[in-house]
Amino acid sequence: MNIRPDQNGLVFSADTLKIDEAAETDRIVAGLRAQLRSLRKRGLVLGLSGGIDSSVSVALAVRAVGAKNVFCLFMPENDSDPESLRLGRLVAETFGVEAVVEDIGPTLDAMGCYRRRDEFIRELVPDYGPGWASKIVIANALEGEGYNISSLVVQNPEGKQIKLRMPPSVYLGIVAATNMKQRTRKQIEYYHADRLNFAVLGTPNRLEYDQGFFVKNGDGAADVKPIAHLYKSQVYALAGHLGVPEEIRRRPPTTDTYSLEQTQEEFYFSLPYDRMDLCLFGLNNGIGADEVGRAADLNAAQVERAWADIAAKRKATRYLHLGPQLVQPVEEIE
Repeated sequence: MNIRPDQNGLVFSADTLKIDEAAETDRIVAGLRAQLRSLRKRGLVLGLSGGIDSSVSVALAVRAVGAKNVFCLFMPENDSDPESLRLGRLVAETFGVEAVVEDIGPTLDAMGCYRRRDEFIRELVPDYGPGWASKIVIANALEGEGYNISSLVVQNPEGKQIKLRMPPSVYLGIVAATNMKQRTRKQIEYYHADRLNFAVLGTPNRLEYDQGFFVKNGDGAADVKPIAHLYKSQVYALAGHLGVPEEIRRRPPTTDTYSLEQTQEEFYFSLPYDRMDLCLFGLNNGIGADEVGRAADLNAAQVERAWADIAAKRKATRYLHLGPQLVQPVEEIE
């Protein structure tokens, strides 16, 4: 990745993360082609959510192997925002790829995803049921010292919201049930990849990949991950270069996982992506907290808290990046 220096070559700012979009596109496309030759696969399968990361990934995949060798999936479920499907279809039409709808709601229902989640919620809200909605949110890591505390937000059929602290057992139960969504989607992706002899393309950006913002053997599973080295702001820059529809480029990043509308900052990150990018880049490149703060409109103490949160998430999610652990290496395979 070729990062252009600021105009004066000295001051750290958002411009520090600017890239040569055309050169970066060529580099990713060449990398994808080489990876597919190594994998002995002839095309790419990916889930298309209508978000910026999957949209850019579709555009890059088409550049790499042609539209006829890219197969996309829309995989809504009972809690999905219908807008995601509409925008996903817009992306598929823009880049001329084949795409089909695989509604995973009935499968999740049959596996007890919604029932199991609701049973844990009812430990705190006994009346929770049809007509209610929910999401998990975290405390802002910049507003105080200590650990990120997750809370449950529920909304009753009349629209009243209540925010509740969760004991660990309830938090883990809700997340475990919800993770069925990502793992079921990945099953569908690999079914189509197997039948087509295609590779599965994963869509995390650098911020998500670094911070473990994915489900192991769910959206974390893939054969290739072409934008995992790019900061989210760089993904947005590529989106403009590649012709991703402006409507998608304007859409705020969401999880589209819980029945209540939820931003990524509410669920996981300390800051909006553009400021998180600056904090992460600063940490990765040894830039001082004062300088990062000036660029990100934070004070030095807030930057230090953001860095502590980054380090804590790296530690907590390290296992997500690990393959199965063997007692003894199998040398012939290694």
